[in-house]
Amino acid sequence: MATITNHMPTEELQALDAAHHFHPFSTQTELKERGVRVITSANGVWLKDSEGQDILDAMAGLWCVNVGYGREELVEAAARQMRELPYYNTFFMTTHTPVIALSAKLAELAPGDLNHVMYSSSGSEANDTNLRLVRTYWAEKGKPEKQVIISRWNAYHGSSVGSGSLGGMKGMHAQGGLPIPGIHHIDQPDWWNEGGDLSPEDFGLERAQQLEKAILELGEDKVAAFIAEPIQGAGGVIVPPATYWPEIQRICDKYEILLIADEVICGFGRTGNWFGSETVGIRPDIMTIAKGLSSGYQPIGGSILSDEVAAVVGATEFNHGYTYSGHPVAAAVALENLRILEEEKIVDTLREDTGPYLKARFEELADHPMVGEAKIVGAMGSIALTPDKASRAAFKAPGGTVGYMVRERCFANNLVMRHVGDRMIISPPLTITKAEIDLLIERARLSLDEAMEKVKAEGLFESA
Repeated sequence: MATITNHMPTEELQALDAAHHFHPFSTQTELKERGVRVITSANGVWLKDSEGQDILDAMAGLWCVNVGYGREELVEAAARQMRELPYYNTFFMTTHTPVIALSAKLAELAPGDLNHVMYSSSGSEANDTNLRLVRTYWAEKGKPEKQVIISRWNAYHGSSVGSGSLGGMKGMHAQGGLPIPGIHHIDQPDWWNEGGDLSPEDFGLERAQQLEKAILELGEDKVAAFIAEPIQGAGGVIVPPATYWPEIQRICDKYEILLIADEVICGFGRTGNWFGSETVGIRPDIMTIAKGLSSGYQPIGGSILSDEVAAVVGATEFNHGYTYSGHPVAAAVALENLRILEEEKIVDTLREDTGPYLKARFEELADHPMVGEAKIVGAMGSIALTPDKASRAAFKAPGGTVGYMVRERCFANNLVMRHVGDRMIISPPLTITKAEIDLLIERARLSLDEAMEKVKAEGLFESA
């Protein structure tokens, strides 16, 4: 059997990885030089590496392991389904029991009239689906010229050609000829970095009203949809001012623009409700799902459609789909994952007990000399690093320099805490305990202290 044991020396594993494994979002030569960290097992919120180190995973993998690692029920669900029906497609007038049951459950959980699911294997694929869905919707309604989808700068909606174009990451757009035509970007609701002298409330309205301005400039007859995450995740956990989303909903309603809520990160409990749309009070026409849908135990994503969108697009043959759309093993695991979330009241516990505790502890980090603000909703939070809290100044060093230094100290202290520019972000498993929250904050503060010492020693603790 072609397997590789975890008992090989770490250096040999690193060498093999460098020789043959091309990593996503990485500089391969740098990885080869430094050597990757080899993760060998995991349980709860804890990872173990090939050196036997126990690491607190405050990112739940890539925002996805909502029920925590090591859930045997999910292993058993996959094994049972593999034995019974390891694969069949959902093309050609066929279906299977897991996808039927999962679709019914998602319709029950999703808010409003979001009752119909088209599946993919990831959020990137689902947002590619959405791009075609909304254009097909308007074409079927006799308005084929409604093609433009409005998104936001610094949004992340995936890394394929379509979803990468929908996103607003300029570093991604610089490679591969993105964005494709028909995508328009407006500014993000990031008050800390971009609010200037405006109050958060006025800034939220100004950023939301950019949508209306764009619709009027592009032509209402040309705009198909607006896509956004309820709370931006990979952009740095940007929590919009309270005025932002009500105004966005008003504008979408006024101009009959489809609202796509990208819930890939926010969905399935991450914000303290089942969906981020409920947390921010919006009524999407389409909802993108993935990640927490299976807690990362199987690759699965999808688009949940409103009754209206499903009825219009469903009246024609929608020439779209993937080999693994509604894969039976992935669907079975996702269904069991939803059962765990629901029956163990994981979302309720986060909203009412551990979430408020995490918020209180996390916000304590704002008293650190290098932290300007600490924002958190449910179990996704970020801290803004700054040399001057009062002016919200950026560092004189290139953006991300200090954030990277903090991240390196976190990793050295066995805490997985990512940086996005000069923001540090967390998104732990929803099952994290209060004792583990205390440890997370303790390690984060230690890492901030150590990094600040280095920042000052290198003369980088200066405002731009």
